[in-house]
Amino acid sequence: MKVAILAGGFGSRLAEETEIRPKPMIEIGGRPILWHIMRQYAHYGFKDFVIALGYKGEYIKKYFADYCSLGGDVFVDFSTGRIATNGDANLDWTVNLVETGLATGTGGRIKRLASHLRDATFMLTWGDGVSDINLCRLLDFHYSHGKLATLTAVRPPARYGHIDLEGSRIIRFSEKPQASEGWINGAFFVLEPEVLNYIEGDKTQFEKEPLERLARDGQLMAFQHESFWQCMDTLREKHILQRLWESGGAPWKVWS
Repeated sequence: MKVAILAGGFGSRLAEETEIRPKPMIEIGGRPILWHIMRQYAHYGFKDFVIALGYKGEYIKKYFADYCSLGGDVFVDFSTGRIATNGDANLDWTVNLVETGLATGTGGRIKRLASHLRDATFMLTWGDGVSDINLCRLLDFHYSHGKLATLTAVRPPARYGHIDLEGSRIIRFSEKPQASEGWINGAFFVLEPEVLNYIEGDKTQFEKEPLERLARDGQLMAFQHESFWQCMDTLREKHILQRLWESGGAPWKVWS
């Protein structure tokens, strides 16, 4: 099954970082957040990736082109000019990097991937968010309802710490927990190819008219994920993810 990842946005709210690299290449624990997302999918057996490029797409191309040579051993035969690498024994991915335009909307990027998606069920997510979602359970849920689209509904992280009071006495304090009320679109979609018919063209934002129309048509279902989810829209959120990684207890690190 193909896994499509949108990695072409400008990331303007992270301008401190995105002036020199695209947002999916901002590093957490020395690796791009895009790599973290891909490791999660690969852990559940989904290793065939199609990545939609846009802003500074050449940065992502270079990263993957250099990945094997920089991450493993390199053999150079000066007499013939032959260069060989041993790859990464821990990774058996295929990665298709597709130029989808600089100013293309999220829906337009998805539609531009159509020829790479084999006219079959595919997974989709954004290149800037991590979660501990069980992707096999997500896929099972999608197949169980028979509709065209499934999105993962998540509880957004609370912006401030939460306290439980008993009178004036604090009985419990939790720093920035997941919110206990309300659901938002957390990406991690499973989609049927017919969803592409809901996208008009390059300027279409997938989060707007296509999802609204799918909902009106009764073709959009929510996989409710109560556990960890975190996007990386701001520098503050990058620091949250970095601290979690450095603590040794990053919830999204489901691989060994």
